[in-house]
Amino acid sequence: MTGINILKIRSIAIVAIVVVVGIVIAISRACSVTVAEVAEEQEERYELNRIVKDEYSANECFAPMEKYIARWMARNEIKGATLAIMKDERLIYCKGLGWADEQQQREAEAGDIYRMASASKLITAIAVMKLTEEGNLSLDDKVFGEEGILSHFTTFRDKRAANITVRHLLNHTSGFSRRQGDLMFRINDVINWAELDHSPSADEIIDYQLRLRLRDNPGGSAQYSNVGYLVLSRVIEAASGEEYERYVKKHVLEPAGCYDMHIAHNFYEERYPNEVRYYGHDEGEVIPSYDNSGNMYPREYGGNNIRGLQGAGGWVASSAEMMRLVASIDGKDGVPDILSPKSIKAMRIPSREGGFGFGWARCSAKSNTLVRTGTMSGTCAYIEYNPKGYSFVLITNTSHYRGARFTQSAGNTIKEGIRRVKEFPEDVDLFVAIPQPEEVQSDEKSEEAKE
Repeated sequence: MTGINILKIRSIAIVAIVVVVGIVIAISRACSVTVAEVAEEQEERYELNRIVKDEYSANECFAPMEKYIARWMARNEIKGATLAIMKDERLIYCKGLGWADEQQQREAEAGDIYRMASASKLITAIAVMKLTEEGNLSLDDKVFGEEGILSHFTTFRDKRAANITVRHLLNHTSGFSRRQGDLMFRINDVINWAELDHSPSADEIIDYQLRLRLRDNPGGSAQYSNVGYLVLSRVIEAASGEEYERYVKKHVLEPAGCYDMHIAHNFYEERYPNEVRYYGHDEGEVIPSYDNSGNMYPREYGGNNIRGLQGAGGWVASSAEMMRLVASIDGKDGVPDILSPKSIKAMRIPSREGGFGFGWARCSAKSNTLVRTGTMSGTCAYIEYNPKGYSFVLITNTSHYRGARFTQSAGNTIKEGIRRVKEFPEDVDLFVAIPQPEEVQSDEKSEEAKE
């Protein structure tokens, strides 16, 4: 090889190295910019639970409402609660009431999060509708059998189960029987019935449900089913290729501006930093642990598998973020919607007049109001959306012996409390910004007067 050729090769090699180094630097800079932009975006995003405080709703006009609610809480031995009120897509009130944790003497705050029980179903239904819009799912897709979304379920006692669709699960017309009770809250019985030596997984609970005969044809009469929404949690995973909670956070909650909603844990020691303590209505009563350990626990802390409820009842949230999510699926201007008008309308069509919609517990064609409730040991939730009036979210950290029937009392109490407010503030929207302190407003007014 001649000296000239060697020089050429060296020159080419040097040029190649320079090009490669340049590309690496460019990529590095691009990544740095991207990371910086993401960090900046995260810093600027308006996270309700970090920002809202009780003091922002400390207006004298609310005093009659708060006094009325406080009497109701005392009468029913409710330790603590959170309440958010919305009008015309403006969050005009958000406050914690009573105790977040009485033992720790921690008062409830606006940014506290609570278990929502079956109000979680609304979140799951929104996720299903999002998947249909993404083209990954159809409401009329079959769920079980070799051609179903969950094709690993091929054996069931009642052949009609092969006809169950996503739509049937959403509006509780799957035909699932509850003659052995609600399997989601009879975990120890399922362990015995299914002859297991461990706490059943989601698929094992579903498998046991499929061993029972259906009470009606799929698409027939409605019967409330927690297992049905557990199935939908698995449908979401199968259709999206992502774990249920991860998909919902990324595709539903974060686009709606909700950053502090999570699947609950089972024990007090596992609670989230701003999560409240729960109080059962059967104080002192314990039952065998859900985990088949033989230990005895109260229902709200170890007796029931709250985390295992998943999309049927496992979410924790603040009233403010849950109100924000409702505003994100109402089809009105203001808070951007995360679903199309077609999907929003579909969610509101009940299986019968006043009956179950998709995620909604009651849909009224006359008043256009929508209601979602939830109860279990340690919590009670009531959500009402009123397109022409005041919408609200109430969640308590205490359950009542009347169970699901108690939610009506909760809803009526808030509506009566709202009627006692003579005039709501017109210039407040906690979805957008916090109110200025009174002294700052006074200073500004003084400056304006001087000008």
